[in-house]
Amino acid sequence: MMSSVAVNDRWSIKPITAMNAEQFELWQALLEERTGMTVSAERKSFLETSLSMRMRELEMDDYDEYYEYLVGGSTESRAMEWTILVDRLTVQETSFFRHPGSYALAEDFVKRFVQQQDNDATLDVWSVGCSTGEEPYSLAMVIEEQFRGRKPLERYGITATDISMPTLSKARKGVYSRRKVEMIEASLRARYFRELSDREMEVVPELRDRICFARVNVLELDRAPMRDMDLIFCQNMLIYFRRWRKREIANRLADRLAPGGLLVFGPGEITEWRHPQLERVQFEDALAFQRRR
Repeated sequence: MMSSVAVNDRWSIKPITAMNAEQFELWQALLEERTGMTVSAERKSFLETSLSMRMRELEMDDYDEYYEYLVGGSTESRAMEWTILVDRLTVQETSFFRHPGSYALAEDFVKRFVQQQDNDATLDVWSVGCSTGEEPYSLAMVIEEQFRGRKPLERYGITATDISMPTLSKARKGVYSRRKVEMIEASLRARYFRELSDREMEVVPELRDRICFARVNVLELDRAPMRDMDLIFCQNMLIYFRRWRKREIANRLADRLAPGGLLVFGPGEITEWRHPQLERVQFEDALAFQRRR
């Protein structure tokens, strides 16, 4: 009987097998159907590497075998495996206050919202494709800063959604490397983070409790409960989708805005898109649209 060590050694040294054209087309179609993500020919090697690493963990050595496992297994096993695979295929490269122009616009919007609304108003924010949480925590800091020294708006909250369960689990913890946190302005870092160790810092509970993390597939936005949102952030997510699907997602997000609500995309992510109820916001280094009142 072969020992577990020998099995692991056998899999660790096995080279990655190249996909043939038919296999690649099958996987491209499956991923786009289930997640909306497109895998171009230029990213074929990335797909091969990601699939092979997972196949080794499952002790499978054939792309077709893994494909059948994903589409033909039990409902529970398929759901779990999709969660793991999507996490591997999604590039989680993000940072706090990415695209500063977008956050400057958000700050301006929140400031005007506070001035225009009464004390009973709620501020509802949605971070779409939140990844490991840097975006919603950045938004929470922007909002909190607007209420320093004045009566706080108690009823504000941020809903942060992503397709990857492992990613959401990391986001909920709010624990980040010191290197990442040190990129934040010192005053914000002092107020909203505390030291865990020499290498890690965590978001303070008061800020973390403002955010609700939930799994949402953007292909199923019609099932999402979010409605009448005042601010929707959707940055660095549309790059995974085809042009027609980008427009479809943008239209569905626009429909979830409250009158006067703001929809913010990553600069250059969606071009030539228009919505009859939204107006383009002119703001330096930001791509955003506001719903007409």
